Amino acid sequence: MPRSRVLAACAVPVVALVAVAGLAPLPFAIAQPGTTADVLGKDKGREVITITGAPVRPTTGELRMTTILATGPGTDVDLADVADAWFRTDRAVLPHDSVYPPGKSDAEIERRNLGQMKESQDAAAVAALNYLKLDPAKVKVELHLADVGGPSAGLLFALGVVDKLDGDGDGGDLTGGKTVAGTGTIAPDGKVGAVGGVSLKTQAAARDGATVFLVPKDECSDAEAELPDGMRLVPVASLSDAIGALRALEQGQESKVPSC
Repeated sequence: MPRSRVLAACAVPVVALVAVAGLAPLPFAIAQPGTTADVLGKDKGREVITITGAPVRPTTGELRMTTILATGPGTDVDLADVADAWFRTDRAVLPHDSVYPPGKSDAEIERRNLGQMKESQDAAAVAALNYLKLDPAKVKVELHLADVGGPSAGLLFALGVVDKLDGDGDGGDLTGGKTVAGTGTIAPDGKVGAVGGVSLKTQAAARDGATVFLVPKDECSDAEAELPDGMRLVPVASLSDAIGALRALEQGQESKVPSC
C-alpha cells in the first residue's frame, strides 16, 4: 500500500478520536458575572432587610451583594465551551466539583445552597448586632433575597444592618451616598471569609454602577486579575475592617483606607 494511503488510513481513527473528545462532556463548569442586589433596597417588592425592636434610619447609596452565574450541575460542558471561555475575561473555567458537590442531585444542591444562604443571613444579623452592642433578643432582623443561594453575601448583609441602624455612627450613611459592592462570608464574630469568583464579581459590580468593591483580604490577587477600570478594591478581614474603611472613604481619609 502506498505511504500516502497508509497515512490517510491511520489518520481516520485519530480524527474520529479528536471529534469524540471535542464533543464529550468534561468535568468543568463555566462561570460568568451574575446578578447584583442592593441589600438596602427591595427585592421583588419586599425589603431585603427588615428590622424590628430598634429605630431604623433612611439610607442613601447602595450596598450591592454580587454573584456569579455558573452552568448548572447537570449541564454538559465540552471542549469547545472550555476553549471559548478560556480566552474570555468575562468567563472562568472551574473544576465542576469546586462549584457543585459530587454525587448530589440538582435538587439536593439547591437545598444545600439555600441552607448556606440562611446560615449566612443568621450569622450576618448576629455579627451586626454584636458590633452595635445590641441585644438580639430585643432587636429582630429578617433578611430576604429570593433566588440566591450560598454564603457569599454575608458581609454585605451585615453592613446593610449596620447602615440601617447606625449609618456611619455620626448621622451619615455608611456608603457616603455611593454604590458600594462586595463579597465575603461572615461569621457571628464578624470574621470575613473567602468565597471565590471575585474577578467575575468585580465585573458584575462595575456593570451595575459600583466604584468600590470590598473583597476578602486573602483574595486580593484574584480580584486584581480582571479589575474593571475605575474600580477601587478594599481588602477586609472583618466586619469592623469594612466599616472602618467605608467611614474613612466617606470622610476623605485616604491614608486610612487599605488597598490590595
